[in-house]
Amino acid sequence: MALTVKQMLEAANAAVPKISPREAQDLIAKGNTLVVDVRDAPEVEKSGKVKGAVHVSRGMLEFRADPESPYHDKNFVKDKNVILYCASGGRAALAGKLLKDMGYDHVYNIGGFKDWADSGGAVEPGA
Repeated sequence: MALTVKQMLEAANAAVPKISPREAQDLIAKGNTLVVDVRDAPEVEKSGKVKGAVHVSRGMLEFRADPESPYHDKNFVKDKNVILYCASGGRAALAGKLLKDMGYDHVYNIGGFKDWADSGGAVEPGA
């Protein structure tokens, strides 16, 4: 039976813990943490991104996260904490589930970029 987006989001939200911006800031402060913005490039250019975040659009995530891929991004290391966000949290949840399926164990979703910015989290201009 085919899955619906709702079912995929439910599975993703069950697999990937949602954390607050404050909890994310604590993880970042401890080190060994990768923050990933999975929004599309125009969104990042318009609003900026979490300071220090790596921008990898949702469609390229598998290629950047897989060490066997010619497109692998060396920032993706499976023993790191990985914190994901998008505009509202849906793409971040799906991306987190994907990373879990790829063997990343410490994956978290902070939801939307606006949540981060509104909480006083550090922001930098988008590329």
